[in-house]
Amino acid sequence: MSMNSLLQRAWSPLRPSGLPRNRSLPAVYRMIDDARREDAGAGELGRDAVLARVEAALLAADDPLTPRRLAVVADLPDAAAARMQVERLRAMYEKDGSAFQVEELAGGYQLLTRPDFHPWLLRVRRLNVDLKITPTARETLAIVAYRQPIGRAEVEAIRGVQCSEVLRQLMEKGLLRIAGREESLGRPVLYGTTRKFLQCFGLNSLRDLPQAKELAAPEGGAKRKGSRKAKDAPAKQEEEQL
Repeated sequence: MSMNSLLQRAWSPLRPSGLPRNRSLPAVYRMIDDARREDAGAGELGRDAVLARVEAALLAADDPLTPRRLAVVADLPDAAAARMQVERLRAMYEKDGSAFQVEELAGGYQLLTRPDFHPWLLRVRRLNVDLKITPTARETLAIVAYRQPIGRAEVEAIRGVQCSEVLRQLMEKGLLRIAGREESLGRPVLYGTTRKFLQCFGLNSLRDLPQAKELAAPEGGAKRKGSRKAKDAPAKQEEEQL
């Protein structure tokens, strides 16, 4: 066979773009590439290709990734495989003393920095002003979080003031949503929290909200406060005499 015939056969299966199709590398190059991959995954803290994909996906995601979504992005068989890789990554971060950690937020996984580094990170990145809420808004948000789905009238009955404007602002910030409508005259809307609410407050689900007993004041707090006042009373009397 002539040289021209060989060239024609080599370049005949062209793509529409005019470029030749991808060809597999020779065996010697494939062996070198496989050896590099093995070296990259070797060692106690080494990442293999699968774990590296999971870590890269978590790093690039702005929002928590559910196990199913993470499996699709990282090319894993199923959600169970994604959970297993996340646990591997967590153990590696713990052993390595890394500044990062994988947290379960809003039903998914998110790569975050550890709380110990928060004071230093404030110097690098300013907080999002849109997520700052007033004490009034926090109170309204807490009522909806614990009593949802809840209507505006019930929220106002608990707070004792009108809340329509506060509810609107919380919806604009993405912390509240319309969860349905009441089966009553006028069918008023019912409010509920969003996935962004869980993410902002570090919760995986609504079951992680603090219970009433966890919010109670510690025992003996009033006594300690009273004893401090009694201790400061003589000093105050001396100042009045002077």
